[in-house]
Amino acid sequence: MSSLTPKILDEFIQLTNHNRSYASWLLRHAGRKIHLKTPNGTKVILVADPNRKIKRKRKKIYDQEVLKPLRKIWAILDYPSSLRLKAILPKIIPKLEKHGEIQLTTTVRNKLLRISKATIDRLLAPERKRLDLKPKARTKPGTLLKKDIPIRTHADWKESEPGFVEMDLVSHDGGLAKGDHAWSLMVVDFCTQWTETAPLKNRAQKWTFEALQKISRRMPFPLKGIDCDNDGAFINHHLLKWSQEKGIVFTRSRPYRKNDNCRVGEAPDGSPKIFWLFSV
Repeated sequence: MSSLTPKILDEFIQLTNHNRSYASWLLRHAGRKIHLKTPNGTKVILVADPNRKIKRKRKKIYDQEVLKPLRKIWAILDYPSSLRLKAILPKIIPKLEKHGEIQLTTTVRNKLLRISKATIDRLLAPERKRLDLKPKARTKPGTLLKKDIPIRTHADWKESEPGFVEMDLVSHDGGLAKGDHAWSLMVVDFCTQWTETAPLKNRAQKWTFEALQKISRRMPFPLKGIDCDNDGAFINHHLLKWSQEKGIVFTRSRPYRKNDNCRVGEAPDGSPKIFWLFSV
């Protein structure tokens, strides 16, 4: 039995990660109550339980001293994702310090420079929740005429001549989608990537239709096909009748499949695509 004791102790240490002295004490007194007396005379009762796990508190590295400047930098950069924020920190911190926007100690600066994406997400999660920073779809689905407008997926685009375009609406609400605000209609040609935009005072079908007519007249080539999402601003009798009269192919994407209309509008993660810069 004595020859097996070291092996049992080694296996127990491997399973529990206890140090050898404490693991040996637990095995010797497993299930027993140990009565001890402290130097000041206080009696203490310890229960040796091998199954009990010791929770050791780790010292917090990224505390309020780190969170405060991180939150300020995040706001200055207009609330980017944690991935982008981590990438820009080494470049933006010296500039902000130079212009007096932030004052950092050496310790805090070093922590900000080595902070991970996951830690940024964890630290900023309460603030992100408070600000409600989530990409919100502005598309209001159209329920009529869907059966009359065929679906076209991203795999169906094979046109090698200009004139077949994708279109979408761009909201300029500044993050607060209440009441009327400016919009842009964006049209991107599949073959040439030619981009046209037109301003709208709101997303009504009337203004959207008029903006598309203006764009079609100023494009350097005739409009042969239009593809859109399932927004009610596009799925309507006016646009369907106009496209039929003009001999324009009218198709729509599948619901909730942004890649079907991937050359214009929002990226799959909800962030604006680079084409949107033309409409600002």
